[in-house]
Amino acid sequence: MASKPGILTDWPWTPLGSFKYIILVPWIVESIYSFRVKDEKERDFTNLYIFPLMLWRMLHSQLWISLSRYRTAKGSNRIVDKGIEFDQVDRERNWSVTKLIKSKSTGHKIMSTYDILFCFGRDDQILFNAILFYLGNKYIPGASHLPFWKMDGLIITMLLHAGPVEFLYYWLHRALHHHYLYSRYHSHHHSSIVTEPITSVIHPFAEHIAYFALFAIPLLTIVVSGDGSIVALAAYITYVDLMNNMGHCNFELIPRRLFFIFPPLKYLMYTPSFHSLHHTQFRTNYSLFMPIYDYIYGTMDKSSDNLYENSLKRKEESPNVVHLTHLTTPESIYHLRLGFASLASKPYSSTCYFWLLWPVTLWSMMLTWIYGRTFLVERNRFDKIRLQTWAIPKYKIQYRLKWQQESINNLIEEAILEAEEKGARVLSLGLMNQGEELNRHGWLYVQKHPQLKVKLVDGSSLAVPVLLNSIPKGTTQVLLRGNLTKVAYAIASALCQKGIQIAVFHEEEYEKLNKSFGTKSEDKLVMSKSYSYKTWLVGDELTEAEQRKASKGTLFIPFSQFPPKKLRKDCFYHTTPAMQTPMALENVDSCENWLPRRVMSVWRIAGLVHALEGWEEHECGYTMSNIEKVWEASLKHGFQPLRVPTQSKS
Repeated sequence: MASKPGILTDWPWTPLGSFKYIILVPWIVESIYSFRVKDEKERDFTNLYIFPLMLWRMLHSQLWISLSRYRTAKGSNRIVDKGIEFDQVDRERNWSVTKLIKSKSTGHKIMSTYDILFCFGRDDQILFNAILFYLGNKYIPGASHLPFWKMDGLIITMLLHAGPVEFLYYWLHRALHHHYLYSRYHSHHHSSIVTEPITSVIHPFAEHIAYFALFAIPLLTIVVSGDGSIVALAAYITYVDLMNNMGHCNFELIPRRLFFIFPPLKYLMYTPSFHSLHHTQFRTNYSLFMPIYDYIYGTMDKSSDNLYENSLKRKEESPNVVHLTHLTTPESIYHLRLGFASLASKPYSSTCYFWLLWPVTLWSMMLTWIYGRTFLVERNRFDKIRLQTWAIPKYKIQYRLKWQQESINNLIEEAILEAEEKGARVLSLGLMNQGEELNRHGWLYVQKHPQLKVKLVDGSSLAVPVLLNSIPKGTTQVLLRGNLTKVAYAIASALCQKGIQIAVFHEEEYEKLNKSFGTKSEDKLVMSKSYSYKTWLVGDELTEAEQRKASKGTLFIPFSQFPPKKLRKDCFYHTTPAMQTPMALENVDSCENWLPRRVMSVWRIAGLVHALEGWEEHECGYTMSNIEKVWEASLKHGFQPLRVPTQSKS
């Protein structure tokens, strides 16, 4: 929002929230109906193509957003180093109608009930344009029944854009930087110092009216003169979107040789670095897409050429720490930072409208199957440590299939060797990449590569103290349920030493735990048939039937990688082992899986702490580091435990 919002700041349909798309339904229905009932000679393809054009613009925008986030995470040709935070994501996704609530577990604000149907981010501007196109098609003479192709219209459009549109935009843009208009309108756009493609259309409604009036000059001219065509309209709109997205992508992609081949091009086409300077310097580089007017009126930033050259020379960034995760469900691709930013900025949950995107979901699954290589998801910086998150293109269900294990292990091994080649000091294994049956908690790779320089971390030595601190003070008994893992054995042993009694249901579990404890358990490990315990430590095999038998007010604390399904509204569910991150951790604009904002899993934090402390040993396999040492180190660097949901003590 601008610092002093003026009139016509909000979109007219803002009160409708995610139901705003309903305003297009009458136009779309009327368009399809009239096309079906009219004779072939009377059918208006111009009207019919408006909706597909709107969908294309959404897809085009999303492709640029994903590409921009991927390239800026890699670091090659990146222009501005500063990261993006949640406030920019919220502002640029037009969530002014979304109610902010406080997370019970963290006390931090998270997004609530309103979801964006298509999640492409620039939907308000596209909705506005679509309505005007429908109205123009209906009421402007010559705007209906346009021919598919006409060369005259394309030439006229190019000339009118280079002349009146670019000239008028330049002076409108300079006027918007006058303190009166800037504080009421344009400052909203300039709130984003680090730009993304979506930034290009983040303006108050009044600005969009002015911009559409400018871009309508070529379109109205060719329509009224009889030189218009469907191709000319679609090509011009796509050109505007292309240049807008490119100018805000924060990485340089225009090759130097283009300007050597045709030197005047520097006056006719801007570069991402040219426009990036406008967002960092504010009073320079006002041009729309053609810098010629900045040259004419002396407003070109003198550092434009240097920034362009330096951005092109910039190499891919080498990480100090790599966190290796994987896809969970087919829909989780949308939740990644490279997917839909609006979804990535919220804890992951399956949403009912995902079924509308099943063609894209199926395509993404096929792409991961064919491509079959680990890919970069995001980057963070903490102090001098560069952290990158890489994802294995495999889904949770594939990790449970024995015939897939060799393929998964090969991908993990390749990622470890690639991380070492890039100079990473630590690689942390997230989610199921550290499974006992899969690779013996990562020890398989250490055995196979004894000279491995990159240190492997499975995070168990931090998971244990985090779980211990998640148990409410004064607790004397806990129930242990679920599959017994390395973390489960360690937490059970630590609880026994603290004098807390551990109850299990199955004799097999009792024998395994008792054997691992030796003489340490004494009477602290017991068999039980009661479900009355107020604190449950739960793993992957917790059944729905067991959850339903828990007494009211029970606190479920998962020690597993994945959270249990929340079936009870009268019980409390803690997050999977995680900690609150310090504000010094930069470029945090997405949630890690199902965790709240600025909360990070201990498996990811453990690798970061390992690098910050400069520890030289592997933390994987069946051994663990000193849990007190790891816990103190994480607190020292600003990571904080999450608040435990309120419950009655046992």
